[in-house]
Amino acid sequence: MSGVLIMARAPRPGMTKTRLEPLLGPAGCARLQGLLVRHTAGWVARSTSTAWLAYTPTDARAELARLVPASVRLLPQEAGDLGARLRSAAQLVFRRGRGPLALIGTDAPELGAPHLSEADRALAAGHDASLVPTFDGGYALIALARPIPAAFDLPPAAWGGPDVLALTVGALQAAGHSYSLLEPVRDLDTPSDAAWIAADPRCPPAIRRILRERARDE
Repeated sequence: MSGVLIMARAPRPGMTKTRLEPLLGPAGCARLQGLLVRHTAGWVARSTSTAWLAYTPTDARAELARLVPASVRLLPQEAGDLGARLRSAAQLVFRRGRGPLALIGTDAPELGAPHLSEADRALAAGHDASLVPTFDGGYALIALARPIPAAFDLPPAAWGGPDVLALTVGALQAAGHSYSLLEPVRDLDTPSDAAWIAADPRCPPAIRRILRERARDE
């Protein structure tokens, strides 16, 4: 994969992983988010020489810079719904380098370099896009052979809901683009996700530890 763009939120209490607050509390959720960012940026930096991280909020550059390898280039996310932010960040990275480009979040700790390789093979075989679905109806990775703004042209209210993958596939089809779907992974959003992921041997040890302890607000 020529480039990888990570979309990440700063690890601030009350502003990230809020559906896990009944399990971890706001401070624990912020600590978990920091571990997820560090883990994701680490394997991405080892997998490609062209890694980007688009962060939100816009004043969080210093916080994210402390969590990622020096080779990861940082840029603020623009305003708008998630689709608008994905589209603008992808366009910026495509303008600064050659494709293909994979876009990922930090919510799927099972995601890793093998998924990049599988997506790369799908694009090399002629597909315009390749996606790693999640079990909640979204996706953890979308790889694009070239800029495809239509991939992010979803109703603003749909982002984060159970139809993101289906709507994205429909948008790609309507624009005449081919795609492949890879094996799904699980997002880490809810206490039930946490229990499942903590029991998975692929879960990074630091993330497993925090998921297995009932964090206290500090």
